[in-house]
Amino acid sequence: MSETSTSAQTDNPQADNPQTDNPEHGEGGKYTVPGKEFTRDTRYIPTRITADGRDGFPVEPGRYRLVAARACPWANRAIIVRRLLGLEDAISLGLPGPTHDARSWTFDLDPGGRDPVLGIERLQEAYFRRDPNYSRGITVPAIVDTTTGAVATNDFAQITLDLSTEWRAHHRDGAPDLLPEQHRDEIDAVNQRVFTEVNNGVYRCGFAGSQQAYDQAYERLWTALDWLEDRLRDRRYLVGDTITEADVRLFTTLVRFDAVYHGHFKCNRSKLAEMPALWAYARDLFQTPGFGDTVDFQQIKRHYYVVHRDINPTAIVPAGPDLSGWLSVHGRADLGGRPFGDGAPPGPVRDHERVNPAGAVG
Repeated sequence: MSETSTSAQTDNPQADNPQTDNPEHGEGGKYTVPGKEFTRDTRYIPTRITADGRDGFPVEPGRYRLVAARACPWANRAIIVRRLLGLEDAISLGLPGPTHDARSWTFDLDPGGRDPVLGIERLQEAYFRRDPNYSRGITVPAIVDTTTGAVATNDFAQITLDLSTEWRAHHRDGAPDLLPEQHRDEIDAVNQRVFTEVNNGVYRCGFAGSQQAYDQAYERLWTALDWLEDRLRDRRYLVGDTITEADVRLFTTLVRFDAVYHGHFKCNRSKLAEMPALWAYARDLFQTPGFGDTVDFQQIKRHYYVVHRDINPTAIVPAGPDLSGWLSVHGRADLGGRPFGDGAPPGPVRDHERVNPAGAVG
């Protein structure tokens, strides 16, 4: 990522992720600094998993495990792309629970509280196997090399790009091209603005340490959302006439907007459901195989309202909002476009990867 900064607290590279140097914060941590704006440290483990193995991690089906909490928008991207491309047999999926303490994401959803493949209780263990002195944030998504139990990479932005390019030989028949070469420059430009102003913009609002920082973040966020509302009035997808990486990246913020960002992060000029083009666009994607079937609203709400104790000290998780509208008619097909281009939608979700009915809509 091009934005390099220092996080609101210490060296926590993602606000959704725990850090290792503040155990006194218990479940969750401190995400705001009084008087300061929130900035995000985007330095990650730079190694990549590539077809030629130039960084020491060659593409090899069955070797790697994607650890990705459903609650986290950055991890949700990787889950969606893995499913759209049909990489379930090539890369296994580990799912930490929605909350964490100051040390690490934990595998509390698995029997015995251990990941069934890695055999660990905390994702932190895989980071320490990579570097016993690792002191940065224990972030998701992370791809773990099962031959060593160590993290291969946690660069969330690069992970999805590499799934599309470096893992191409293992894509399913009919997999979409999420990075069409003829649109790559436009995809990169849209992704950059969406990241700085929307994906990260909601965090700038939520973790602002002063009224001035919040006001500035709020203005930037809504300027970008108004731009997206205008852009999507007469086009079905962000770039071109098929689903691309750009749609995946925007979707994971939009699907969390009314459930958490509108209230919890004070992004409350409008609800998503009050923005006609964006709301219809988000519903279109949600109802497309590979998107909504990866979303667990229960885990999303529990993560934000329980972990961010300095914003929500009581850790009370709200009962609302009503999420049934995600399944309502959106009418976006009238704009044309072909979701999967010359390909086809992914098949049914694997039984062991289905979202718990309590966290789904419908």
